[in-house]
This record gives sequence, structure tokens and C-alpha cells, in this order.
Amino acid sequence: MSFTVAIVGRPNVGKSTLFNRLVGRRLALVDDRPGVTRDRREGEGNLGDLDFTVIDTAGLEEAAPESLPGRMRAQTETAIAQADALFFMIDVRAGPTPADHAFANLARKSGKPTVLIANKSEGRLAEERRMEAYELGLGEPVAISAEHNEGMSDLYDALRRALPAETAAAAQAATEPSGPQPIRVAIVGRPNAGKSTLVNRLLGEERLLTAPEAGTTRDAIAVDIDWHGQKFRLHDTAGLRRRSRVDEKLEKLSVADALNAVRFAEVVVVLLDVQNAFEEQDQRIADLVEQEGRAIVLAVNKWDLKEQTAGAITKLREVADEKLTQMKGVPLVAVSALTGEGLNRLMQAIVKAHEIWNKRIPTSALNRWFEATIDAHPPPAVSGRRLRLNYITQAKSRPPSFVLFCTRADALPDAYKRYLVNSLREAFEIPGTPIRLMLREKDNPFKGRAKHKH
Repeated sequence: MSFTVAIVGRPNVGKSTLFNRLVGRRLALVDDRPGVTRDRREGEGNLGDLDFTVIDTAGLEEAAPESLPGRMRAQTETAIAQADALFFMIDVRAGPTPADHAFANLARKSGKPTVLIANKSEGRLAEERRMEAYELGLGEPVAISAEHNEGMSDLYDALRRALPAETAAAAQAATEPSGPQPIRVAIVGRPNAGKSTLVNRLLGEERLLTAPEAGTTRDAIAVDIDWHGQKFRLHDTAGLRRRSRVDEKLEKLSVADALNAVRFAEVVVVLLDVQNAFEEQDQRIADLVEQEGRAIVLAVNKWDLKEQTAGAITKLREVADEKLTQMKGVPLVAVSALTGEGLNRLMQAIVKAHEIWNKRIPTSALNRWFEATIDAHPPPAVSGRRLRLNYITQAKSRPPSFVLFCTRADALPDAYKRYLVNSLREAFEIPGTPIRLMLREKDNPFKGRAKHKH
């Protein structure tokens, strides 16, 4: 059963980039100037195992019908009428604008199933801004980066939910053994930590990879491996190191290089050298992974060179918890890329970290925990007034992200937020993965209305 999806939204939020991504050819003009796409254009789109017609529209703009923006709006309304579902797109970094609100109303009034897309969602800033998209009243925003081809599997899931009947045939086909998607893994670390050796050992052959995979950045080299039936896609950055005698320059390159790989990954292996683990640079790389919201596994390499003493790994684990306080319980595995020791444990740790990163907690269990946690240790009074914490909900997984509704969100001390996050980790077994806790004020959800008097 074929169906049609229209991509709508205000100008310059990335609609044409997504259209090109779905159609697989550069049919739409992409330019940074708003309003480059003036007419509707159609193409045969593809997302996973779904084939459908996709309509790219000019940006929705409020304008008189006889003006060019007015005609663009009329074209968009025609596209909405033709479509079975809408991809309503916003630029997450700009946050919801008045124009986004106006056209969210248009999408709602159409009665068409609508997927809210938060585009340009790479990085931590975008993650925090994404929660603001809830105020558009179109449900959970799907985080993507059309330009970097990120979030397409989440978009696929959202489209399946929006059009269950139309996508059912593909779903049927999808259950036939094509197997699960590979887990995307980046291996990062300081120069000379042994990244290339580790990748070569996992591949089981001596080769440095030089064939860039289409669609990733020029820098991220990807290779698929199968480890005891579980598929992984490794992004290796080691082959790209530019040698330099200047430490500072090398350090800058190593961080930029790592960042590119981290953005494509779901799980990041931070490779440490056993001789000098947890140097400042290691911590900076781990912080980077945390900021990008990826699952993390620490691998201590060159274990074959270390004198084997009782409790050595436990000591390292304690150091990890002390140095990486925001990721308590981060998995740590001793490996030797040279001899292959510990690689099974490493791959198991990656699978487990991926599971935890995808974790969803039922709302009822979450609120039972919430009440018990607040009873055990109520939030402090600030300026003589008690803070009221109302309820908590999980906004998304990958990484697990929660929204806490309360009064005076800006007054809740960081120490109390840490208490909540650590308690969440313990209660629901979420070790090591980044946890996001966003605060929202329950009073006055509609901006522009007068605040209630207390």
C-alpha cells in the first residue's frame, strides 16, 4: 500500500536536506538562504523498508495570498491536503518560534498524523532545547540531523507509529530474517593508545581501513563486523591522525577527530593506555562522550604489559568512578589489542551498554520511585520557601532523558539534581550511561498568559 508524506515547516529548517536524504538524490536545491524551495516537489522516498511518495514544500510563511510567500503557503496547504502524514520540521537549535507555533496549529487542524522532527539535533545544546519542542503540542520530537544522516531509525519508528495500517506490509516483510541493525561503535582515545591495533584485531586481519563509507563525514571510516552473531559497525579514527611534533596541535586534532566519530556512534569505547590511564586528555575525551549523550565503555589496553596484581582492575574501576562522577558505574574492561585478551568481555560490555542506553522506564514505576526518593530526602527550602517537585516523566531514551515538573526550576540546587540522578541510576540499574534531567515549571505552561498569584 503506497502512501504520501509531506515535509512542512517554516523556511530554512532543513526540509530540502531531509527530502534529498529520503529520495537519495539531490533533487531539491539546498542553500542557506530561506525560501530557496518555492514550489512543491515530489520524489519517491525510502526509509528503511518503507517506500513512499515524499513532498518537499516551500517554507510555511504567514503572508498575503497574492505575495510569493502567500503562494508558497497555498502550495504547502495543497501538499498537506494530498498527504497521508506530515513530517513537521523545526530547527531545534533555534527553539520553537512564533511561526512554528502558528504552523503547528495548521498541522493539528489538518487532522493528519504528524511526526514532529527536531532537526539539527547534534550535540548537547540541541538536546536541552529539544524539550522545548513539547510546547508545540505535537507529541515527542524525533531528534535527527538530516545533514549528518543521524536519527533516521527513530524517524522510521515514528512513521510506523503514525501510519500503522499503511506501513504494515513493510513491517510484515521486516519481521522476516533481515536481522537487527548493527550497533554503531566508535573507538576513540589518545594517540598511541592502540586504536588501530584493536580494530585490526577485531577484524581478524591486518589492514588499515581507507574506504570511507558513503554518507558519513570524510573523516569517519566505518567497517561492519560480526562478532558471534551480533553485528557491529565500527567507526575508527586512528588512520587519520596527522603526525605532528607539536603536542598542542596533536591534542586539538585528536579531540576534533574523536568528536566526529562520537557523533556517528551509539556506543563509544574510550581506549586508555594501562601505563598512564586517566590522564587529563582521557577525561576530556570521556566528558566529550558524555556531553554528546552516547553510551560509554572504558577499555584499558596493553593489559599484557601490566604486572598482574590482585585487585588491579577494581582499583582502576574506583579511579574511573572518582574521575568520571557524572557517569557512575561506567563499565571498564581490561584488554590487550595485541594478544586479543579480553575482547569477548569488551564486546559483551558494548552490547550491555547499548541496552542500558536504550532503556525505557514505565511511568508508574518512575513515579513510585520519585515519591519514595523525595520522602527520604525532601528538596531543600530556598530563601525560606519550599520547592515543590510535582512529577517526573521519561521523555526519551538514547540516552535516558527525564523531565521533572516543579515550581521554581531555576532554584533547585545542582547537588539535589545529582542526588536524583544517582538514585535513578541505582533504582533502575542505569550504570555508566549519561542521564539527562531537564526541569520544567508546572505553573504557566502557556507563555504570554499572566502568571498565577501564589
